[in-house]
Amino acid sequence: MAGILAWFWNERFWLPHNVTWADLKNTEEATFPQAEDLYLAFPLAFCIFMVRLIFERFVAKPCAIALNIQANGPQIAPPNAILEKVFTAITKHPDEKRLEGLSKQLDWDVRSIQRWFRQRRNQEKPSTLTRFCESMWRFSFYLYVFTYGVRFLKKTPWLWNTRHCWYNYPYQPLTTDLHYYYILELSFYWSLMFSQFTDIKRKDFGIMFLHHLVCIFLITFSYVNNMARVGTLVLCLHDSADALLEAAKMANYAKFQKMCDLLFVMFAVVFITTRLGIFPLWVLNTTLFESWEIVGPYPSWWVFNLLLLLIQGLNCFWSYLIVKIACKAVSRGKVSKDDRSDIESSSDEEDSEPPGKNAHTATTTNGTSGTNGYLLTGSCSMDD
Repeated sequence: MAGILAWFWNERFWLPHNVTWADLKNTEEATFPQAEDLYLAFPLAFCIFMVRLIFERFVAKPCAIALNIQANGPQIAPPNAILEKVFTAITKHPDEKRLEGLSKQLDWDVRSIQRWFRQRRNQEKPSTLTRFCESMWRFSFYLYVFTYGVRFLKKTPWLWNTRHCWYNYPYQPLTTDLHYYYILELSFYWSLMFSQFTDIKRKDFGIMFLHHLVCIFLITFSYVNNMARVGTLVLCLHDSADALLEAAKMANYAKFQKMCDLLFVMFAVVFITTRLGIFPLWVLNTTLFESWEIVGPYPSWWVFNLLLLLIQGLNCFWSYLIVKIACKAVSRGKVSKDDRSDIESSSDEEDSEPPGKNAHTATTTNGTSGTNGYLLTGSCSMDD
C-alpha cells in the first residue's frame, strides 16, 4: 500500500521540476492546499442534499403552488393486460412488426397502440411541480455561488491579469475565501453525482454523468497541485449562465412564455459568449500558453489541460443544442421542448377517449404541451 501511495503521489507527476510536497506543507506564515482538505466535501455534499430536500419541500413547492403549477403528471394509459405485459417484459418501443401483431390481437388500429405506449412511457415521468422545485433549487444555488465567486474574484489580481495565476507558482497561499469556494463547488458536484440517479432522467444522462465526473476531477486536480487560482476563473465563468437557464425553466413551467423566451435568449447569449468565446480566448490561453511561458509544462499540467479541452468539447456540444433550439424557436415563434426533454413529444394527435376498437376520431394532445418540457441544461462547472 505504501508503494502504491508513493507511486500515486509522485512529485514528478504532480509538481513542477525541483518542487516537493515538503515545500508545500503548511507553516505559520502560509497555508497551502492539502489533499486531505477534500474529505470535507463528502459530509458537506450530504448537507447540501438535505438542504435541497428542505428547500424544495418548504420553499419551492409553496412557490409552485402559488403560481398554480399542478402536481398532475402526464395522461395515464388505460389498463390493458396484454400491452402492459409487452411493455414490462419485452419492449417499451415496439417496432412496426410487433405493432401490427398487437393490432390484430386487440383489434385496435396501430396508431392507438402507439399512443398507448407513448402514454405508458410518459406516465412514469415526474410532474411539472417536481421539475419546478428542482429548477428552483438549482437556480438558488447557482445564483448564490456565482454571486459569491464574482465578489471574491473582483478583489483578486488574477481576475484582471491572468498571468498572476502563475507568478510564484506553486507557492501561492490558500486564502479562506478560496478554500470555501472550492470546497463548496466540489461538494455540490458530488451531491449532483449521486442525486442524478434519483433526479429527473434525461436523454443526455451519460453526457451529464461524464460532465460531473470531469468537474470533480478538475476541481480535485487543480486543488491538489495548487492551480486553484485559474480554477476559480473556470468555475465562475461556467456558473455565469446556469442561473439564467434554471430561471427560464421555471418561467416555462409557470407558463410565462414571453419571460421564458427572454430568459432563454439571455441564457443562450451568455452561454455561447462565455463558453465559446471567453473560455478559450481567456482561460485556455492562460492555462496553455501563459503557464507554459512562466512555469513550463510537467505531467499533471498536461492532464489538467486535457480535462479543460474535454470540458470545451462538451461546451461545443451543448452550444450546438442551444442553437438548434433557437432555430426551432424562430420557426415556431416560441421556445419549445428541447432534445433532452424528460417528457416525450409527438406530432401525432391523441384521442381524448381511451383507445379502443377501431379508434379513428376525436383528437387532443398527449398531455405534454410544448411549454412543459425541459429546456437544454448546459450546467457545466469546471464545469459544468
